[in-house]
Parts: sequence; structure tokens; C-alpha cells
Amino acid sequence: MAGPEGVTVFPPVVDGEVVAALEALAKRHRGASGLGMQVLGMVGGSAEALLEKLPAAVKDRLDGATQAALTGAFTAAARSRGVVADRADWLNTALATAMGAAGGFGGLPGALAELPVTVTVLLRAIQGIAAEHGFDPADETVRLDCIEVFASAGPMRVDDGAEAGFLAARVTVTGQSLNALIAKVAPRLSAVLGQKLAAQAAPVLGAVAGAAINYAFTSYYQEMARVNFGLKRLARERGLDEGNLREELRARITAKGRGRIAGKG
Repeated sequence: MAGPEGVTVFPPVVDGEVVAALEALAKRHRGASGLGMQVLGMVGGSAEALLEKLPAAVKDRLDGATQAALTGAFTAAARSRGVVADRADWLNTALATAMGAAGGFGGLPGALAELPVTVTVLLRAIQGIAAEHGFDPADETVRLDCIEVFASAGPMRVDDGAEAGFLAARVTVTGQSLNALIAKVAPRLSAVLGQKLAAQAAPVLGAVAGAAINYAFTSYYQEMARVNFGLKRLARERGLDEGNLREELRARITAKGRGRIAGKG
């Protein structure tokens, strides 16, 4: 129905099974950052303090490097689907954790070299989860959805859900729009990846941090992918408007987040 000033107002979701599914997705979303917060405690300081440790030359190139990593990862991940079968979450996590340790052992140069490989593993994991939920990763719309998962706040940032990747604005589904979406997501993701690089900058200690951070990153983005494609499957199977369900889910995430903040007072 139409609300004031032409804004579409959806009726509330009252089906008990749908409400339960939304609550489960909201709980999964809220719990996704827990490991990242533990990693921050291990390496010390805040996410913002980590970014300040990066050399200026690296910070200046981070957006471009992230965009290039996303573009290359998308091509590599898509091609690998015809060669390597999708892996279980724990295998993706184990692989990324090992790569994080190897990259961190080499300090900042090693972490920079490892970055695009890790992004490829993450994207391939997201594509596998899309397929698990019944969506074709080769479909243009699903390709955009996979990239949009990276728009969610990273595991080392507190997020109330308002800017979750699956709530991001849609763009026209064309080859050009995929590049536009990557360009839009890259600055947000680069801020998150900058924290990862800074934590890995010290050799040896960086190996421990790199393993822990990659473990947190892989766990986080796999969870966010399950929220994203779980919501899409719920809309499809129930014949419900996906936009309505997104708003319902966002309300549940932000309401619980505000409740936790109020409780701390």
C-alpha cells in the first residue's frame, strides 16, 4: 500500500514461521562480529588505531588495491567453479586461516601479496553458499548479491545492521553495473582490509594475527552470506516481497542492537 508522500508501506509479517525465520537470521547477523572483536582484543587497540599504523603510501593505494582484488577475485572465483567443487565452511575457514598465517609471517609485504588470494577464497565461499541456498552464482543478479555481501561492515567493526550489505541499494543488472558495484563496495571493504594488513604488519606476531583475522573474516562473511541468501530463499519459498522482509529483518537487527546499547547504560 502507499504511505505518505508516495512511500510504499508494507503490512507487518504475522506468519509465525516467517517471524521465527527472521529472528534466526537476525540472531545470526548480530553474532557474526563476535570473533572479530576477540581478535581486536588480542592485537590491542581499536580498529581505527590499527589503520593509523599503516604507512601513508599503503593507505593511499588501499582503495585501488581492494577494487583490483575484488575484480580479480570475481573472475578467478567464477572460473574455479567449473574445476573445484564448493567446500564446507570449515574448509574455507581453514584454508583462509593458513593463508593469513603465511601472509602475516612475511610482514606487510607478505600480507599485501596474500590479500587478493584471501578475497578470492572469501568470494568463492560466498558463491558456494548462494548455490547451497538454490541460487545460481552465474546469474547476473546473484553475482551482484555476492559482491554486496562485502558491503556489510567487517568483523572488526561494530555494526547495528543499518548498513548491512544485503540492505544496500540495488543497481541495474548489467556487466557495467557489476563494475560500478565493485567500485562502490571497494572503499568500505578497503577500510576493513586495512585493519587486517596493519595487524599482520609485524613478522612472526603478524603470522598469529593473520591466522586469527582470516579465521574471523571467513567466518564473518560466510555468516553474512547465509543471512543474505537465507532471506532471499525465504522470500522465494513463501512468495513474499523481498524488500518487505529486508525491512523486517533490519528492524529486528537494529532494535536488538539498540537494546544492548541501552542495557549497558
